[in-house]
Amino acid sequence: MELDFIIVIFLIGFIGSFISGMLGIGGSIIKYPLLLYIPSSLGVGYLTAAEVAGISAVQVFFATIGGVWAFRKGGYLNKRLILIMGISIIIGSFIGGFGSYFLSDNTINLVYALLATIAAIMMFVPKAEVDDIPNEKVEFNLLVAMLSAFIVGIGAGIVGAAGAFILVPIMLVILKIPTRVTIASSLAITFLSSIGSTLGKIVTDQVLYGPAVIMIIASLIAAPLGANTGKKINTKILRALLAILILATAINVWIDIF
Repeated sequence: MELDFIIVIFLIGFIGSFISGMLGIGGSIIKYPLLLYIPSSLGVGYLTAAEVAGISAVQVFFATIGGVWAFRKGGYLNKRLILIMGISIIIGSFIGGFGSYFLSDNTINLVYALLATIAAIMMFVPKAEVDDIPNEKVEFNLLVAMLSAFIVGIGAGIVGAAGAFILVPIMLVILKIPTRVTIASSLAITFLSSIGSTLGKIVTDQVLYGPAVIMIIASLIAAPLGANTGKKINTKILRALLAILILATAINVWIDIF
């Protein structure tokens, strides 16, 4: 690998992981389009959609570890929510990660665009004011939690994501989970999701390990920094940042597809 390619990949990983740790997402919503477009636009290298998905899957696995570690003592990790949604999403993400081997680059991009669009729409749906509910008193629909996590896992596994960029709005809007509990717990759930999607990509030999290692190093440094920063920012600002980020990415990918 050329030095300029290594530097660009590291910066993409660092910036994406900082934002993902701050907003409680795995980061593929940011890093997928950056990896797809930035190296080629700068003339330092080219990555296909399948290669980007493989790199993202491995990187998200480590990025979410850093984020969860930063939130471990905050009291916002809902173990019941993590267990129920985590089991469902790890099964779905393995199916998606394995099945993506048989899909074209255009199909992978299409799945990504659909997921980002749905997530963007959901982020603008009015949210119930439940942020004052303590973590230990949080209630949610078990069946909806299980099914939504499974479906999200399949789509996220295909694009090498952990699914938090759509899981977060589902938890906020449909399951009515408080924002800080959502951000912390979604990182733990997406960590489990990344196990399934990573295994699916590795088994089908879809991972470029050089760029993946660079992204991992950047993630382990940046994700905890982002998570600690997120604790100090107003929850309404965090939701607005996430909504804008998802919407901008969805529009960009649709433009590229058409």
